[in-house]
Amino acid sequence: MEIDDTYKTIDSPGAEVLFKDKNSKFFGYTFPINNEEDVKQIIENLKKQHHSARHWCYAWQIGTENIKYRANDDGEPSNSAGQPIYGQILSFDVTNILIIIVRYFGGVKLGVGGLINAYRSTAQLALEASKITKKTININFVIIFEYKDMNKVMRIIKENNLNIYSQDLNLNCKIYISVRKKMVDKIKEVFLPLYEVEIKKLGN
Repeated sequence: MEIDDTYKTIDSPGAEVLFKDKNSKFFGYTFPINNEEDVKQIIENLKKQHHSARHWCYAWQIGTENIKYRANDDGEPSNSAGQPIYGQILSFDVTNILIIIVRYFGGVKLGVGGLINAYRSTAQLALEASKITKKTININFVIIFEYKDMNKVMRIIKENNLNIYSQDLNLNCKIYISVRKKMVDKIKEVFLPLYEVEIKKLGN
């Protein structure tokens, strides 16, 4: 079975979008994120920009295989804001992304149905205004070998177009490579005949 080792995300923040309903204004934003710490900082910055707004509702998702996500209503009725925003993240099938929607209350209550529609629509507009890119899921390895085996190792790396992201070439050499998930088994096999060369997976 073919391994699906790609995912969709954004590399840079999307353009600001605006959705209006009964005098309420909803400003939508998308941001690329790598961890939960990013989320807090981005929200704080946006609160400074929109200090007179009423709500800063958001949803985010991180990860490709071990997914983490959160949806926050920020004072709106339960599940009327964060969940509709997160629903659009799922609908567009994107990850490593944060969507924040800033609401200025216009004096007329929208009701739960109206809020769900407004937050969902703004999130959709924000994603449509973002440049979504496709990336590969990569696994990182370290190749450990003695200097005398350098030529053999480098030949394999070159023949397989492997991506070196770091190297430590002292007496005991270490080369760090990033391998597309579906190439992992093949790459391990290629190094098998080199008994003095060790290849180890990094991370979890």
